[in-house]
Amino acid sequence: MNDVIKSDFLVIGSGISGLIFSLEASRHGTAAIVTKRGLTDTATSLAQGGIAAVVSPEDSFEAHIHDTLRVGCGLCHRGVVEAIVRAAPERIRQLSELGVEFCKAEGSDEFDLGLEGGHSHRRVLHVKDHTGRDIEEALASAVRQEPNIIIFENHMAVNLVVRDNEVLGAYVLDTESAEIRRFASRVTVLATGGVGKVFLYTSNPPHATGDGIAMAYRAGASIMNMEFIQFHPTLLYHHRVHSFLISEALRGEGAVLLGADGERFMPRYHPDAELAPRDIVARAIDAELKRTGADHVYLDISFKDSAWIKNRFPVIYRRCLEAGIDITSEPIPVVPGAHYCCGGVKTDIAGRTDIKGLFAVGETACTGFHGANRMASNSLLEGLVVGHNAALAASEMLDRPIRADEIRPWDPGEATDPDELIVISHTWDEIRRIMTNYVGIVRSRKRLIRARNRIDFIRREIEQFYWDFKITPDLVELRNIAVVAELIVRMSRMRRESRGTHYNQDYPREWDQAVDTVLRKGYSPVA
Repeated sequence: MNDVIKSDFLVIGSGISGLIFSLEASRHGTAAIVTKRGLTDTATSLAQGGIAAVVSPEDSFEAHIHDTLRVGCGLCHRGVVEAIVRAAPERIRQLSELGVEFCKAEGSDEFDLGLEGGHSHRRVLHVKDHTGRDIEEALASAVRQEPNIIIFENHMAVNLVVRDNEVLGAYVLDTESAEIRRFASRVTVLATGGVGKVFLYTSNPPHATGDGIAMAYRAGASIMNMEFIQFHPTLLYHHRVHSFLISEALRGEGAVLLGADGERFMPRYHPDAELAPRDIVARAIDAELKRTGADHVYLDISFKDSAWIKNRFPVIYRRCLEAGIDITSEPIPVVPGAHYCCGGVKTDIAGRTDIKGLFAVGETACTGFHGANRMASNSLLEGLVVGHNAALAASEMLDRPIRADEIRPWDPGEATDPDELIVISHTWDEIRRIMTNYVGIVRSRKRLIRARNRIDFIRREIEQFYWDFKITPDLVELRNIAVVAELIVRMSRMRRESRGTHYNQDYPREWDQAVDTVLRKGYSPVA
């Protein structure tokens, strides 16, 4: 199949932002969705807590804006925050019309709103503890029914095609046939999700390898604030269960963190205790683990009514029970893990990048909404609003030609089949251990220098491997996590302060003025 696949919009990724973009853009033209696994195998599907929005008369836009700015530690772009927060109620109505049934208070038509860390009011709409799954399924159902949308599952983008700072489309690997296919479009949208698999412990799905960020960087787009990796304080700690998140909503409903001695410790670290911002809770747990030598702490909600727990948190209850933990009668062993990337491809509030025709949305993008620390349940909101905005902006670019003839067939050159696949798996493991040990919750100058030296060497080694051997999914992902790791390390070294999720023990104070860190290929500040 050497023909070029043409569409008005090429959407790479199928989480909440990619699907809402595709659905709305399809009213103006054709859309091709490229997704690495199945359509609904996304981080959105794993989101438990909910989506933040002002829908109660007891709440206000001003309060939501203030909370977001406060949790973002001075780095949020105020205009972006105001616009996204004010757009939230309309987007919630849209989801409801698509069939998302947010929980209502018992015996009432009012939403049953949750409270999570950083929020001053109950404003988190949820569907028990599987909100993301219900949103993803509703959007996917609508997308599947749209004749203007073609879905390419088990396809992963390899590289963007850019000429004179304009994107023409992308080279895409069909992971079932191993063929590299050409996709050409008027507009290309990166919606590939986060970077969690750059670290050993993460709540992200196994394919969250920062593909969109890495491709955008290689193509010359600006990347912003990658040092701000949010570690979720509470991943289930169990030898058989990996990457399972214990939602912050449990702490919002009163769950407390206990040390190995069974004593509560969060009041020693922050006046808001368990409801402090995530960066503070994660660092507190990290400090307790280092102080005691334990390898996990506990989250306890067992003092609540058993029937209530099972009804409010059915997925968490069942998953923990499968692991031999009854959360209605015993505490849950937990440990922090990489959860959300507050940085990404630099965009405006409509997802526009500094490459013409290229958009980025969702966790792949950095609009300035989250600042240095994302407030709980603001991510689904941002993905929804910016995905909607991007569809409106992209529909105004349909006068751009589809330059399919300028995308040359993929040339593997003299590449051969990989002869030592173990090199890929070992290098993948090495990068993740370096990042976890040296660029984790607590950083230092020495740790970052060690990480830089090792990652620089590994990156060169991977690039040689990439050109010598034929493309495989593992090689594409390895190449991308190496780029993302390099960006995180370089930007962490550029930020000689501690702010939000970036904590450097050699620079424990904030600068007087908050500034973004920005990198693009060919522009290299000393880092």
